[in-house]
Amino acid sequence: MQSTNDVKESFRFLVWASLATLILWLIPYAGIVTFPIRLFVTFIHEAGHALATLLTFGTVNRIAIYWDGSGVTETIGGTRLMISSAGYLSTTLYGAMLILLLRRRNSSKAIALVTGILLLGITVLWGGNWLAWLTGLILGAGLIALSLQGKPKLVHIVMSFLGVQCVLNAVYDLFTLIYLSAFARSASTDAMNMSNATNGFIPAIVWALIWSAISVLMLATTLMVYYRSLKASSMAVATPAPMMLPDEFSKIIEKKF
Repeated sequence: MQSTNDVKESFRFLVWASLATLILWLIPYAGIVTFPIRLFVTFIHEAGHALATLLTFGTVNRIAIYWDGSGVTETIGGTRLMISSAGYLSTTLYGAMLILLLRRRNSSKAIALVTGILLLGITVLWGGNWLAWLTGLILGAGLIALSLQGKPKLVHIVMSFLGVQCVLNAVYDLFTLIYLSAFARSASTDAMNMSNATNGFIPAIVWALIWSAISVLMLATTLMVYYRSLKASSMAVATPAPMMLPDEFSKIIEKKF
């Protein structure tokens, strides 16, 4: 159970992370600074495909990351519906989980450590090109070092920033997917893969809209849970401790002595 101070501090970090993200979006050429974060989000996206493949008894051949921020996961077998849907949805889910888990102050280091270990493991098992290896090794080792050596507040801020980045990039990528599905039907996307799997019976734009709706639902649920935690913490602070009547105080003294 998170404490009142944990929730309030987490909310402050979340606000600062959101403001920093918006400022970076407005600054020209700030994409150079956020490029590693873009690769991190792509890595989470591709890891979602890989995990869905394994969960549906398929085989993952390789994961490749490219300089334009795109990626590809080559798989054999598994359930195509789950595999193709997992990319965008896993990014949203990871960001939402970070936001909720970080309501507890002491959870940030554990989250950074687990994320770093997973990145290293995925890289070693399925890294398919040198940029995927570079991304996985540097970010994975960096998060592990941060969790072991970083101050709790710094780790909390960094992980809050990553959570916000995952959520906002997931939304941005889904808008891009909707555009490509509607106006660039020759583009190779997860939605187009699903359309091809159904022989065009369900168009790519429909898959893009379905995934967008699920992502919005996940985000709405996350914000609702977070709001309730924040509201509960505010009520706990606002509620004064009950006053003790004289006779009750006397009874306590008698019991004690």
